[in-house]
Amino acid sequence: MMQKLLVTGGAGFIGSHLIHFLLKKYPQYFIVNLDKLTYAVDKCFLQVLSHNQNYHFVEGDVIDFALVSKLFEVFNFDGVIHLAAESHVDRSISDPLLFVKTNIEGTGVLLHAAYLHWINKPEQIDPVFKRFLYVSTDEVYGSLDVKVMPLTEDAQLNPRNPYSSSKAAGECLVNAYMNTYKLNAVITRATNNYGPRQHPEKLIPMVLKHALEQKPILLHGNGSSIRDWLHVEDHCSALDCIFHNGQSGCYNIGANEERTNLEMASMICNILDDVKPLKEKKYESFISFITERVGQDRRYALDATKLRKTLGWHPSITLQQGIKQLINSQV
Repeated sequence: MMQKLLVTGGAGFIGSHLIHFLLKKYPQYFIVNLDKLTYAVDKCFLQVLSHNQNYHFVEGDVIDFALVSKLFEVFNFDGVIHLAAESHVDRSISDPLLFVKTNIEGTGVLLHAAYLHWINKPEQIDPVFKRFLYVSTDEVYGSLDVKVMPLTEDAQLNPRNPYSSSKAAGECLVNAYMNTYKLNAVITRATNNYGPRQHPEKLIPMVLKHALEQKPILLHGNGSSIRDWLHVEDHCSALDCIFHNGQSGCYNIGANEERTNLEMASMICNILDDVKPLKEKKYESFISFITERVGQDRRYALDATKLRKTLGWHPSITLQQGIKQLINSQV
C-alpha cells in the first residue's frame, strides 16, 4: 500500500536528503514537501525531483493552519515528518521571536491538524498506521561538561538559547498531544549534521569554503567547544528506522564522533593539505579566533544506546570518511 507522507522543511539540508533517501528506498511512497523556501534552501534539490510523479512540492509556511489543514484533507497523509525550523543559533539570538513563531507555533499547527484529521473523526477510522515524527536537536539538553558521560533520553532538558528553547517547547507540545489526544508520535534528538549541500553558515562547510578561498577561518572563543558529528545520510537512515519501527517516545541519534571545533577545522585543513596542497603555506594558517558567542554551549554529547540496541541502527560513515568524501566532491 502506498504511504502518503508530509515532510516539512524538505527543501532544507536534512529534509532534502531525507526525501531523496525515502523515495529511493520506498519508490511506492508519495511525499508532499511543505517548505517556505528560506535563505537556506537547496534549490538544486527541487529541480532534481521536479519530474518525479511521487513527489509534490508546496511552497508555504507551517504556521498557516488553513494551508496545513487543506493539505491533510487533500492528501490524507499517513504520516508527518516535521523538520521545518529556524535552526541557526546566532540568528535566534538576534531575532528570537522568529524562532518562537516558526518552531513553536508551527509545530502546534501541524500537531493540531494531525489530531483533527487522524483522531477527532471517529466515523472515519482508518486502520493504516499513522505517525508524527518531530525532529528535535541535541541542544535541548544544554551544555555538558567535558567529564560527564553522554546523555540518555531521560536526562533533564536544559536549553540555553532561543533556538534550543524553541525546539524544547516543540517537544513539550508533541508530548502533550501524545498524552492528551493519544497521538502516535515520536521525537528524535540528533547531534550535529554534516554532508553535501549544507549551507555555508554551518561550521564544516564554512571551514571548507574559507580554506579553499584562502580566507580567514573564524572560530568562536578558542575553538574548544565540542560537538558530535553525524553524517546526514546516517541521520536519514536513523529517521527512517525510527519512523517505521520505533516506539512512541524519544530517541537520541549520535555517531560517537566528538571533536572540538578547532580539531574539526584542523582535520579539514590537514586533508586539504594532502588533496590540494598550497605552495607556500598550510591551510591551518588561515584559522583565527573571534569573540565567544553569547550563551555558547561547551559540549553536546548523546548516548544512542537505545536506538542501537532496540532497533539495530548504527552509523555507517565515519567522520574521517565523510569529510574526505565531502572534500573530494569540491576540489
